[in-house]
Amino acid sequence: MRQGKTFIICGPSGVGKGTVVARLLASNPNLYFSVSATTRQPRNGEVDGVHYHFLSREQFQSWIAEDAFLEHAEFVGNYYGTPKKYVDAAMAQGRDVILDIEIQGAEQVHRQRPEAVRIYVAPPSWAELERRLIGRGTEDMEKVRSRLERGKQEFAAASSFDYFVINDTVDHAVTEITAIMTAEHCKPDERIAMIDK
Repeated sequence: MRQGKTFIICGPSGVGKGTVVARLLASNPNLYFSVSATTRQPRNGEVDGVHYHFLSREQFQSWIAEDAFLEHAEFVGNYYGTPKKYVDAAMAQGRDVILDIEIQGAEQVHRQRPEAVRIYVAPPSWAELERRLIGRGTEDMEKVRSRLERGKQEFAAASSFDYFVINDTVDHAVTEITAIMTAEHCKPDERIAMIDK
């Protein structure tokens, strides 16, 4: 049985990562979506282990001390992080793992596991990203501008990623990411090891 790989999906807020990831998961039951841990309180309808792994602050700090996270950060008074054990268990079962995380988290994962595949998802243009953010109707223009500015700053890191996907349409982005995942499993080391077994 093949060993699963970790695929990191990054990109600016509003680029459509969530929609792309949902489509990938729906089309491939062998994919595992990494559920983050957090110290924030569950919102109405959120289920532990499905939306987040909800931990107390003490539990989270204990996990940090035990080096139990691939990446973690504190944001607006709460911790968020990617637990190693769930990722490792899925990969041991031969499942590919998707991490939908921020640029800083992707850098932390890459330092620990340079073999993780980093995919940057970009909008076709900044004007289109602005249109999508406004179209969501969830934030005022000041917050939209702030997200755009942050996206442009983070864009500087995109050239260090392994792959760059332009999300002009969800179908196109899903096709390209699926092709990347297939290609990553066709590397000589993995294929030769399979034959040797």
